[in-house]
Amino acid sequence: MAQTQSYEQSYATAAGGVRLLDAIPAQRGATLPASLATPWWRHALRLLPTPKGTPFTFGYALVLIGTSLYAQYGDPDTVDSLLRGSSTDVAHLVSSPLTVLLGSALWIAGGLTSPFALAFLFVLTALERRVGAWRTAALFALGHVVATLATEVPVGLSVVAGHLPASSLHRLDYGISFGLMASLGALAGLLRPLARTAVLAVVSLMVLQDLLAFSDPLSDWGHLLALLIGVASWPLARRWVGAYGSAAA
Repeated sequence: MAQTQSYEQSYATAAGGVRLLDAIPAQRGATLPASLATPWWRHALRLLPTPKGTPFTFGYALVLIGTSLYAQYGDPDTVDSLLRGSSTDVAHLVSSPLTVLLGSALWIAGGLTSPFALAFLFVLTALERRVGAWRTAALFALGHVVATLATEVPVGLSVVAGHLPASSLHRLDYGISFGLMASLGALAGLLRPLARTAVLAVVSLMVLQDLLAFSDPLSDWGHLLALLIGVASWPLARRWVGAYGSAAA
């Protein structure tokens, strides 16, 4: 009998302890941190674009996937004609600037296996989650347009001055790299100091290596300029973060 009573007392004590522990968060208003309450795969999914969370990046990515697949599996002559028609060379910029500035941004140089394709998903997703869709599109377009003009206009002037052959006016030039570099530069300004320094150091080293290799100097200088355009947008991008957070709240 005494042994049974001891078991009953022990059970009552343990049960009371469980009820007490269950009551502590409710009494103190404590909650689990969001990082602990959210499964790891939800954090991983936030790195990728979604139709609702990042509509600009998601829609743009679908377009780029479509054009990249067509460039790989479509009729070679048709693909070559489309790429040349989308080229932002001097001749096209003079005759149809808006058409080629838009068209050139619909292709990925190197296709879906290019490092630019993977970087596009992560960089623009991260930027859009911070500043919103339209502002991300504006930063991307700013880098794409300004870096393109800054690299192609000197080519045209050099041809007029006789320093370059007339064939330079028809240089094949297309892709998302300038807009991507500007977006990356803008995103760096929204990161914590250590991450910002690491990102800028790695990207700057890659750009400088390309410049020293001198394989495609116009594009390489354009990448550096686009990155600097993104860096110059830090004050604006940081204001946009606050405005977007207030609007989304």
